[in-house]
Parts: sequence; C-alpha cells; structure tokens
Amino acid sequence: MELRVLQYFLAVAREESITKAAETLHMTQPPLSRQLKDLEEELGKQLLIRGAKRVTLTEDGLLLRERAQEMVELMEKTKAELVGSNERISGEIYLGSAETDAISSVAQVAAKLQKKYPLIRYHIYSGDAERVLERLDKGLLDFGLLVGNVGIEKYNALRLPAEDTWGILMRTDSPLAEKECVCPEDLWDQPLILSHQAAANREISAWLGTEETKRNIVLTYDLIYNASHFVKKGLGYALALDRIINTAGESELCFRPLSPPVKAGLTVVWKKGQVCSRASKVFLEELRRACSPLDADLPYETGIR
Repeated sequence: MELRVLQYFLAVAREESITKAAETLHMTQPPLSRQLKDLEEELGKQLLIRGAKRVTLTEDGLLLRERAQEMVELMEKTKAELVGSNERISGEIYLGSAETDAISSVAQVAAKLQKKYPLIRYHIYSGDAERVLERLDKGLLDFGLLVGNVGIEKYNALRLPAEDTWGILMRTDSPLAEKECVCPEDLWDQPLILSHQAAANREISAWLGTEETKRNIVLTYDLIYNASHFVKKGLGYALALDRIINTAGESELCFRPLSPPVKAGLTVVWKKGQVCSRASKVFLEELRRACSPLDADLPYETGIR
C-alpha cells in the first residue's frame, strides 16, 4: 500500500463521493477509481460500496480508514520532525491531555518557549487516560498529560506541581447546592453522571462506598463540557474535576468538593527509549524547569538521543 493511495482512499471516505474526492485532490475521476480498485485487489477486500448517490464504507473499509488515518498522521508527524531547519529549532509537538485545569501549566510553558522558538507548533488531542496512552503507544503523540493514579510504570513520568480536586457539578437550585461539600451518603439515592475515567477509578469507587450495581448512574461521559448541558437540564449530579466548567457569576451551575476530599495528581508521561525531536527536547527541558521537586520520587529516563 502506498501512502498516496491511502490518502486517496481517505478523501473518498471523507467526501462520500469519488467525483467530489477527485475534485479536492485535483485529479480526474477515472484514475482515482482505478487506484481504488487496485487497492481493493491488493488487499483482497471490498472497501467501498458504490451507490447511486454516495459511496459508503464496508466493514473492512471502516477498519482501513481508522488505520490509514493513523499512518498518515504518523507520516506527517515524522516528516515535520525531519524537515525542520538545522539552524533554528522548529517542529511539531503532539500532546494528549485529559480535561484538567492543569493544562494551563503546560500552556504557560508553551507560551514561554514560543518567544524563544516561534517555529514550534503544538497539537492537542483531548481524551481520557486510556485513549491518550493508546495514541502515545502508537507514536501519534509525544507526551500525555494524565490525571490521577493510572498505570504509568512503562512510561517516563514527570509530576506537575498541581493537583485537581474531585467534586460535584450541579444546578444552583439543587438541594445539595446549599452544602459546602458533598458526602457519599448525599449521593446514594441521587442520579449520578460519571466520566468513564471516574467510573473506573478505585479511589472514587471507595469514596462512594456503595456497590456499583446499586448506584443510580444515568449518564457516562468523556468530556465534562458536554455532560454539563445534561446537568443544566436537571438529569443528575456530575462527578467531575474542579475549574473545568466556569461556575462563577450568573452561571446556572455550581461546584461542591467531596468530603472527605479526593485529590488527583497530574503527570506528564512519554515512552521509554523515545527518540525526541529537537522541539520535544526543549519542551521537556522547559517543563522540567517549571516543575517542583515533586517529580523526584518518580523514576524516569530522558529518552533523548
């Protein structure tokens, strides 16, 4: 499979039309159709269902689209790392991050570097720890910012000098809004909205103090911004991290911390043995300088060669 042909395939998958894809690729339809048929013959699989009005993907086509996107992303990332000037540090830095206010610490580092190295570009991927680590393992990310105690034994790690606070996001007219903090028993009979990461968090599970089958979980989510709209409509109480949703001023929502409190540490990770680009190297060095000695108890290798 040639990368060029995979890019053709992705264009057709995106446009759902060979004709429209040919236009975006600045080529005619016949050679594009021939390239796609050759790809199907090479793989021995039908990838496209050519309908009268639009082209759809078969099950094999869906799988190839996912893998092709990863391969194209990795190739573009590698190319960007290699074509940078030898005299001036430039390049692309790919960072995966959970939803956390601590991203501001990373943003501060990037802003400082931008003044010294204006040719560095940043790409942020948002997702929970499982998705971030999956992309990190595939080489699609340089660094991952993780929340809480997740399995990072096989990664180099640098702890940030900050912590997130778990609490409950709720409507300001909710009965629990009158409390300064929320206890486990306050939620035992209430509809709960949990992130997928919180649902698998042992510390959160221990804090709730009830069996999972007895919890009234009405919604699970990846992004608290989306979940907050369900909270506004009164669907339930969302277990979330502080300072992600703005609850100041005339907001319909408020945040109350858990009692006893539950904190979540924040860690930047990268693959062991990773050969960093020059841009990633200076980013990591600046990030280390911004961190407190908290990272001293976390073993790591620089991975820089």
